[in-house]
Amino acid sequence: MIVITVTNCPPGLRGHLTGWLQEIDTGVYVGHINARVREELWKRVCEYVKSGSATMVFSANNEQRANFRVHNAAWKPIDYDGLTLMLHPSIEESKKQTNTTRGFSKAAKMRKARMFAKHIGMEPSENEQYIVIDVETNGLNPQADCIIEIGALHIVNGQVTGQFSSLVKTPSPLPSSIQELTGITDEMLDQEGKPLREVIEAFFDFAGDMLVVAHNVNFDYSFIRSACTKCQIPFFNNVSIDTYELARRRINDVRNYKLKTLAEHLDIRIEKSHRSISDCWTIKQLYDKLNKMSEV
Repeated sequence: MIVITVTNCPPGLRGHLTGWLQEIDTGVYVGHINARVREELWKRVCEYVKSGSATMVFSANNEQRANFRVHNAAWKPIDYDGLTLMLHPSIEESKKQTNTTRGFSKAAKMRKARMFAKHIGMEPSENEQYIVIDVETNGLNPQADCIIEIGALHIVNGQVTGQFSSLVKTPSPLPSSIQELTGITDEMLDQEGKPLREVIEAFFDFAGDMLVVAHNVNFDYSFIRSACTKCQIPFFNNVSIDTYELARRRINDVRNYKLKTLAEHLDIRIEKSHRSISDCWTIKQLYDKLNKMSEV
């Protein structure tokens, strides 16, 4: 069992955390993960949390049956005869922290606002470069199910300049429902599929550190990160924009926010749904249209 609490949690970090843990309240994440994933998540927390603070409590094989870590917090863990206790700040130290002002100039705040606006799709750059990704899977559980296809488009100045697509070999036959939904068969995976590690590494090479656009990005990222764990390679941590969340803020007269529903609502032509590259093209067109809309 693990519990992580974060104040002033950046959107990018929230995406990492919700890929593995359940958010039960604002800034409170709980779940069951292995030690390697726990260490990777905590490293990301420490990298992302600049102005806020974070605390992690997790099960441990010690006398207390638990261990904890803090980041940017006033209370500090100390060792006391083999027990980990929390040292409260003194009154004088608390006053020093209270009197210490941290902030940014108005110019810096405006610059940060423009950068944030760009990353959530509110201010597309004339020289914008990003990738659109889509992942097809054989189920909905990233811990138990597998990626069967990854697709991506490279976009520069609104134009597609490259693409990546690969089927992935799976250890077990595909459910008939998945074959009907995607059109991907066991024969296709046997003949055209590649080993998971080879596909993930090739995808990472294609993506680089570019901004990612996806529809329901947490789903895609959770499977990619699960694949990273299986292959024992570093997590995929690119900054992302979720067209699902963007659509929720800009469209309010649709029955749901599924990709197919939004495409039909906005007169976007769908060549073939539930295949990675075709879905990437749909997401790209959806993103273009959403960027021209105002918040509702």
